[in-house]
Amino acid sequence: MSDAILLEGLWFFGYHGLHPEERTLGQRFLVDVVAELDLRVAGENDELDDTINYQSLYTLVRSMIEGEPMMLIEAVADRTARSILDAFPMVTAADVTVRKPSPPIRGAHLDSVGVRVRRVRAHVDAPQSVSPPKPPFLGSRKHS
Repeated sequence: MSDAILLEGLWFFGYHGLHPEERTLGQRFLVDVVAELDLRVAGENDELDDTINYQSLYTLVRSMIEGEPMMLIEAVADRTARSILDAFPMVTAADVTVRKPSPPIRGAHLDSVGVRVRRVRAHVDAPQSVSPPKPPFLGSRKHS
């Protein structure tokens, strides 16, 4: 799908990180969100009910970044993307990028470090017990 709602350049203050000072003092986080959904009906009807409210999406993302401290920004991004899918049934996929603008890396000269995750509803909602089928040739040929 090529339609998406974008929230870019969101700044929040949170307490995520491996180092004790990160979890005590906190730091800024920069977040970008891409929420994929079909926007054709919203475009045709010009009605908020046919899309998702940007304020509601922003509030959810803010609650995740400013909420429960986590050790890894990978976990922050993953839980944020999954929360978007849980809260907004119209969203088929969520891309979340979380960056630390001032990472505590001794001697490093860089703008930021970060992660980007993509969670797709079809994959998140799939039963976990499904195993991929085995190719038909496994076990059917005799080795000499």
